Amino acid sequence: MRLLHTSDWHLGRSFHRVSLLDAQRAFLDHLVATVQERAVDAVLVSGDIYDRAVPPLAAVEMFDHALHRLAELSVSTVMISGNHDSARRLGVGSKLMGRAGVHLRTAPHECGTPVLLDDASGGGQVAVYGLPYLEPSLVRKTLGVRRSGHTAVLRAAMDKVRADLATRPAGTRSVVLAHAFVTGAEVSDSERDITVGGVASVPASVFDGVDYAALGHLHNCQSITERVRYSGTPIAYSFSEAGHPKSMWLVDLGPGGELAAERLHCPVPRPLARLRGTLDELLANPDHEQHKDSWVEATLTDAARPHDPMARLARRFPHTVSLVFAPEREETDDGRSYAVRLKGRTDREIAEDFVGHVRPGRQAAPEEREMLGQALEAVRVAESAEPGEPPAASRTGPAGSRTAPTVRPADGGSRRPAVDSGREVAR
Repeated sequence: MRLLHTSDWHLGRSFHRVSLLDAQRAFLDHLVATVQERAVDAVLVSGDIYDRAVPPLAAVEMFDHALHRLAELSVSTVMISGNHDSARRLGVGSKLMGRAGVHLRTAPHECGTPVLLDDASGGGQVAVYGLPYLEPSLVRKTLGVRRSGHTAVLRAAMDKVRADLATRPAGTRSVVLAHAFVTGAEVSDSERDITVGGVASVPASVFDGVDYAALGHLHNCQSITERVRYSGTPIAYSFSEAGHPKSMWLVDLGPGGELAAERLHCPVPRPLARLRGTLDELLANPDHEQHKDSWVEATLTDAARPHDPMARLARRFPHTVSLVFAPEREETDDGRSYAVRLKGRTDREIAEDFVGHVRPGRQAAPEEREMLGQALEAVRVAESAEPGEPPAASRTGPAGSRTAPTVRPADGGSRRPAVDSGREVAR
């Protein structure tokens, strides 16, 4: 039997605020074409169909259209809910859809109830078990687990799988879909953390006893063992995936449980590029010409933040979507303690030095030094007030006594009492 293993579609997700609906639609077209061209018997989708519990209408319509196309091909589809999905929403109408060959497994109590697929080549049945994402605190009672944690609930779910499999005719092959983090797998920046319910990772041995475990959740396509694999996402969802070729697994399951897997690459909507250097280097280096049509993450190493960097980068790299500042500067630490380095310096001098430290090459301007001085004076006056009384400066009259310190914004705007302008000074 030939299976196509995919997962983590995250329909409706954007990439740094850029819509991916067209790219996701192209992937689903590729999926359906692959099913036809490679004579696939069943499609396995291991969770995170959508990117959030209440997906946008365009994503729902895309999903609905894909299911109709697969059903028209008379290809069985087995899907589970992931940690991004709303299991109850995704599972609506599952029994009706099952009649059309689209089998949704979103309920924990159904872990031991397989979808039985008949092998047209005469190899007997294949029992496909769907284990949706199991949040330990929510499913512990349903699965009869005393101890909390991902390993405990997955072991309990797999016990149900093995118990049901033991009642099947000898030679029945088995496949499990699961959405989990298996120990030893490589992670990326775009997965949602699932550690809230206990230790996140589970050992691969949890899936012992089945012919193939089709995993979802981690976004990098990888093999934990020959029979335990992640398909990863069909599209890159973070720059940490720049080096991850996106793909699906085409799995041939022989009559005796023999397994062969082929990695099928998915279309790339736009390549990713992570560039690093000063702004002038990125704009002038001819080697970067190959990235003019890529999604770009630019890390600027300028010691001082350059003027209008995003607009300047976008003129060369129109699809720059992420800008990171990581200034490279020589450390001036001479080994003295922090207290020693500050000894004898006023608060104002320390504040002015800090401006120069975080903005090398641009020391505090005269108007900035004035604002810092006024802000420090405002704090001093406020702290000198008696409990329950307004600051001394605000109690003085106009005739030759103290006046409230004021702040003059750098743009020459009107004066305001510094006590009321702390946020503006902080800026």
